[in-house]
Amino acid sequence: MNEHRFFLTAIFLAVLYSILKLYEPFLMIITIASLLAIATYAINVKFMRVLKNRHFSALLSTLLLSLLLFGPIVYSITSIGSIVNNFDFTVIERVQNYLLNLDYTLPAPIAFLQPSLDDFIKNLNISQLSATALSYFGSIGKNSAGFLKDMLLIVIFFFFALLNGKDLIDYTKSVMPMDCQEINMVFAEVTNVMSVVFYSILISAIFQGALFSIIGIYFGYDGLLLGIFYGFASLIPIIGGALMWVPLCALELSHGNVVSAIIIASYSIVMISVVADTFIKPLIIKYINDTLVKTPTVVNELLIFFAIFAGLTTFGFWGMILGPAITTLFISLLKLYKTLKEKRYM
Repeated sequence: MNEHRFFLTAIFLAVLYSILKLYEPFLMIITIASLLAIATYAINVKFMRVLKNRHFSALLSTLLLSLLLFGPIVYSITSIGSIVNNFDFTVIERVQNYLLNLDYTLPAPIAFLQPSLDDFIKNLNISQLSATALSYFGSIGKNSAGFLKDMLLIVIFFFFALLNGKDLIDYTKSVMPMDCQEINMVFAEVTNVMSVVFYSILISAIFQGALFSIIGIYFGYDGLLLGIFYGFASLIPIIGGALMWVPLCALELSHGNVVSAIIIASYSIVMISVVADTFIKPLIIKYINDTLVKTPTVVNELLIFFAIFAGLTTFGFWGMILGPAITTLFISLLKLYKTLKEKRYM
């Protein structure tokens, strides 16, 4: 019996290694699609109750994800090319000259920063920074075909993950050497946290992007594009939306529009960074917990913040999903280990 078990284990490990090698180029895509399916499973269940058909509900969930998540990305990629081709390089010279000739005096409490700030402005090479930024935009355009291919594959795998996810989870539960209740605890923990993180990130990004698009439209810019860029920038911890409103203020200053720059900066800091982040975001998380998540869960915002930051640093764009997922799974396994240990000594 032991020989048969050893032989079967060896064969299984060999086949598993072959499967991993075979699907290695798609492992990241499959992982992202699976995590997105886990995060949006509650919405898919609501669609299934209304439509009474799992194929239609999975298709509708996939279309909704494509519209909300991938639609803005595609629009941004297609717009970047025209921005790079039509970029007015004289703007760079105007910004540089404005900063060098700027006559200002810091308030008394922070007057000691004046020499350092003067040196920083004097040594600031906006031309080089702009050239670097444009090169990044150019690389985004060149790599957009591969990115769009990955997005298409994510959408396809996402559809099948929703369609057959329940069967796969049931099979996984049946073959794991643990009680069903213990496995459900891990799945519930990961699903709830992933749902809260995904929905809060998505809704907050849309909300903050919409707020910034208003000020962009008011001053004659492409509000939709600015809103999309600001939404993505808001996902980056610490600096976030400053990546958008600081360059926009610099552009207004280059045209001599000091009042416009002040209005944009004040609006971005007060209305978006302070009001939206401090007061609106907690309400969004509470609403998600009460309506979209099956079992309300307490999310440690500081832990999720570091998880997203680490994920973005390690995995890039998709790290905002992978970071919280890996962290949540680790914490859930620690809780499971504690539960099993308590059972053993009882």
